[in-house]
Amino acid sequence: MPRWLRRGSSIEIKTRGELEAMREAGLVVARTLALVTEAAKPGVTTIELDELAEQTIREAGAVPSFLGYHGFPASICASVNEQIVHGIPSAARTLADGDLLSVDCGAILNGWHGDSAVTIAVGDVTDADRKLSAATEAAMWAGVDAVRPGARLTDISFAVESAALRAGEADGLEYGMVVEYGGHGIGREMHMDPFLPNVGKPGKGPVLEAGMALAVEPMLTGGSGETVELEDGWTVVTADGSRSSHWEHTVAVTEDGPWVLTAPEST
Repeated sequence: MPRWLRRGSSIEIKTRGELEAMREAGLVVARTLALVTEAAKPGVTTIELDELAEQTIREAGAVPSFLGYHGFPASICASVNEQIVHGIPSAARTLADGDLLSVDCGAILNGWHGDSAVTIAVGDVTDADRKLSAATEAAMWAGVDAVRPGARLTDISFAVESAALRAGEADGLEYGMVVEYGGHGIGREMHMDPFLPNVGKPGKGPVLEAGMALAVEPMLTGGSGETVELEDGWTVVTADGSRSSHWEHTVAVTEDGPWVLTAPEST
C-alpha cells in the first residue's frame, strides 16, 4: 500500500512539507486572481485576462493547470453572467458594466497544484448579483470551516448547503444550487478523489485526516440550479438564463483546523 493511502480510503495524505509545497502553488494562484480581479474592467476582453493570468503564473516559475487539461484551450476559466463554470476566454467577449464574472484558476509549482475561483463584479452590478456572489462566498467559507480532522466528507457538503439556504432566507431569495459540479481532492493532480458534493446530509463519506487536501467550491444561481453544457463541450450555463456565481479555495486538513492554501499571503 502506498504510504499516502489509508486502508478504505483513496484520499491522498500529504506530509507537512508537501502541504507547504502546495501552499507555494496556492500563493501563485492567489496572486494571479488578485491581478485578474484588478484588471477585470468594462472594455477588457476575457482573453486579455487569460493572457495576464498565464504571464503571472509562468513568471512565478509555475505552469497553468488548466491549459491543455483534457484539451481546454486557456489558462483560466472565465464564466460571464449565466455561464456557471468552464467558460472559455475569448477575444470576442468584452466585459461590460454590470457583468458578473467568475474566474477559476489553477497553477502547478514543483509538481503540486493550487486551485481557486472568485466571482468579480465588473463595474456597477445589481444588488441581486452582489447578494448572489456574497451568498456563494459565504457558503464556501462555511465549507472551509468544516474541513477538520474527524469530520466526514459530507459534513462539508452539509455546511455549504446550509449556509446557502441561510443566505437565501436572509436575502429573501431562493438561490439555485448547482449539484452536478462540486469540489474534489487535489495534490499532485488537480482533480483527485473524492468528489465533494455541495449538498448532502452530514456524517457520510470518508473521515477527514490531517494531511488531506480538498477544493471546496460551491456554485449558486439566481434562479434554477439546472444546467446546460454548450456545444463547445466546456461552457456550462444556467438552463433558465439566470446569473451564476462560483467561489473556491484549496484547503488542507490539519490538526489545528483548516489551512486555506490558496488564500492571499496576508490572510
